[in-house]
Parts: sequence; structure tokens; C-alpha cells
Amino acid sequence: MAWGILLFSAVLEAVWATALGASEGLTRPVPTTVFLIFCVLSLVGLAQAMRSIPIGTAYAVWTGLGAVLTVAWAAVTGAEPLTPLKVLFLAGIIGCAAGLKFTTAAPAVEAAEDAGVSGPTE
Repeated sequence: MAWGILLFSAVLEAVWATALGASEGLTRPVPTTVFLIFCVLSLVGLAQAMRSIPIGTAYAVWTGLGAVLTVAWAAVTGAEPLTPLKVLFLAGIIGCAAGLKFTTAAPAVEAAEDAGVSGPTE
């Protein structure tokens, strides 16, 4: 569950980063509002994910995937070119984020939740 929240938060990060760029220094009201709302939502998701995922791993994945999605959106919309070398480096970021996910031990509570077992009650 925490990894899903983290991935969704990375998507929200790409939205707010794109809106920040469109805000022209926070002078345009609509992109500025989108930036503020999605920034808060993204950070709330990151904070929630960090309850189960170590801070270094969660932050690296959040920023890395958010950056990849931001560049991908800029390429799709024609805001910046997508070269083969850029694709290679973006794939490297994705590979590194996946590596962090697969080398991070899940805390016992998250592992139990993922297995459908309820955690300890006090």
C-alpha cells in the first residue's frame, strides 16, 4: 500500500512541477493554484509512504520518478526534445528507483498487511 501511495505521489509531483513551470514565477493564478494544491497533496502522500518506507528510499524514489514523469510530459507536449541519450538516462533513473524498491526490506506491519494478515492489536 505504501509503495502505491508513493508512486501516486510521484505522479502528483510531476503535476506540480509542470504547473510551477507554467506559473511564470507564481504570477499566473491558475497554474499557481494547481501548483500549491498538488504540491501539498504530493507531500502528504510522501509523508504517508514514509511511515512504512525508509526516508532515504522513499525520497529518492519520489524525486526520481517525479523527475522522469516531468521530463516525459514535457517531451509529449513538445516543451522539450526527447533524445535517445535522454531516454537512456531516464531509464537509468527508473531502474535505480526499482532497485531501491526491491532492496528495501518491508517492515513487519506492511508485510503482514500486504499478505492480508491484520497487524498486532494492543
